[in-house]
Amino acid sequence: MAIKIEVYKSKDLDLQGATIVDGFSSAGVIGSIVANYLVNTLNLDQISTLDSNDFPAVSLVSESQPKYPARIFADEKKKIVVFLSEFTPGNHLIRPIANTILSWAEENKCTRIITAEGVLTKEDVSDKEHRVYGVGNLERAREDLKRLELVQLRTGIITGVSAVLLNEGMRMNVDVICLLAEVNSNPGVLDVRAPAKVIEIIDKLLPTVKIDVEPLYKEAQKIENLIKEEGEPSQMFG
Repeated sequence: MAIKIEVYKSKDLDLQGATIVDGFSSAGVIGSIVANYLVNTLNLDQISTLDSNDFPAVSLVSESQPKYPARIFADEKKKIVVFLSEFTPGNHLIRPIANTILSWAEENKCTRIITAEGVLTKEDVSDKEHRVYGVGNLERAREDLKRLELVQLRTGIITGVSAVLLNEGMRMNVDVICLLAEVNSNPGVLDVRAPAKVIEIIDKLLPTVKIDVEPLYKEAQKIENLIKEEGEPSQMFG
């Protein structure tokens, strides 16, 4: 039986020409951190919720209010849309979620999707510049990457929601850019500099927004100091 994902609209906006940022987290949670930061920093409005019988039975409580674990935020003037998820989708949900994002983009006449993943490295990237690579599914997307002088991945494998967005986006003529940021291979270390680098690139790709990434870098420094002093971070944010 096919998995069905419902989109419940709560606000109508004109989002023609907007860019969608995919926030369904991968194993490296970069997408989730990027999405949360964009929603909070740009004060985006919640315009829809996503739900499915196959989603985890989770209600996120924030400021005493329950919320769906998958939501859509947007700003009409800034022409940005963020799909935000509080859970990592299992393999059975990857294609249905990606196809829902693509169908929503087509229905709302959005022109580009940006997704982010982590690239594990054995090098210690805490004290050096994180490298970010790009993959564009169409020539237009690759030209955007060239304009930013971003190194484009020559050979590799991308999996998960990002992979389906790249592949199916080609068929539907929707620009998809996947940003791949180096992250520490140590699973016990939360790498906040990687999503910060991704947000810097998103800022350059979107002339309609201005994103201050400095608070995220300060958070990264706090975590790194905790690691050096205590051996592991005691918290994610705050």
